[in-house]
Amino acid sequence: MGKGPGLYADIGKKARDLLYKDYQSDHKFTVTTYTSTGVALTSTGIKKGELFLADVSGQLKNKNITTDIKVDTNSNLLTTITIDEPAPGLKTIFSFKVPDQRSGKVELQYQHEYAGISTSLGLTANPIVNFSGVIGSNVVSLGTDLSFDTATGNFTKYNAGLSYTNADLIASLTVNDKGDTLTASYYHTVRPLTSTAVGAELTRSFSSNENTLTIGTQHALDPLTTVKARLNNYGKASALIQHEWRPKSLFTISGEVDTKAIEKSAKIGLALALKP
Repeated sequence: MGKGPGLYADIGKKARDLLYKDYQSDHKFTVTTYTSTGVALTSTGIKKGELFLADVSGQLKNKNITTDIKVDTNSNLLTTITIDEPAPGLKTIFSFKVPDQRSGKVELQYQHEYAGISTSLGLTANPIVNFSGVIGSNVVSLGTDLSFDTATGNFTKYNAGLSYTNADLIASLTVNDKGDTLTASYYHTVRPLTSTAVGAELTRSFSSNENTLTIGTQHALDPLTTVKARLNNYGKASALIQHEWRPKSLFTISGEVDTKAIEKSAKIGLALALKP
C-alpha cells in the first residue's frame, strides 16, 4: 500500500476487488492494439443475452497528460483528459460526453502523507458538487463523501468511512445511502507467495431490515493462473478461474449457481482480453 491514507474510494477496495472483481455472467471480448504514434486502441464487445454492446476507445499519453476517447454503441463520445501531478500530489481530470451537454466535469485529486482529497464540479449553470476527503495515515484513516445539488440546494449523497490496515489485514466500516446502509468489510492475506487471501463483507440495510453477508477467497495455482470463489447468505455461490496465457492477455471463465434452487441453470460468463 502506498504512503498516506489514499482517497475515499480506496476504503474497503481490497475486499470489494476480492469479492466482486472479474465475476460476470456475460460474454466479453477486448482487444488492444498500439499504433506507430503510441496511441492505444481498445475494442470491446459484450453479449448480454440477446443484446450486443460494443465500444471503441483510444488512449494517448504525452508526458504527464493522458487523453482517453471512447465511442459506444449509441454513438456517445466520452472524452477524459488527465493531467498527472501538475504540482506534487495533484491530479486534474476533465471529462465530458457528447451529445450530453450537462456531462462536463472537472475533478481535482490531491494526495498527501496524511490526507487524500477529491473534489469535482459539473460544468453547468447549476452544477452538482462532489467532495470526498480522507485524513489519517496508511494504517488508520477516516473519510467522508458528499454530493450537493446547487439547483435544489440539497445533499444528494453523504457517506462516511473508517479503515484500518496492517501488514496482512485490512478492515473497514462505511455508512452509505444517507445513513441507510452500514457495510463492514474484511480482507486478510493468508499467504503472499501464492496470493492467497480471504475476505468478507457484511451489509445492513435499515430501511428493508435485511442483512447480506458475502465471503470469498482467492489463490494463485501458479504465477499465471488464479482461482476465486465466493458465497453469500442467500445461497448464491460463484467461482472463477483466470489465466494469463500471454503477457497482459487474460482468459477468464466464471460461473454462479443458486444452491437453494439447484434446478435452475448456472450462469456462465466468459471474458477474453488480448494485448500485444
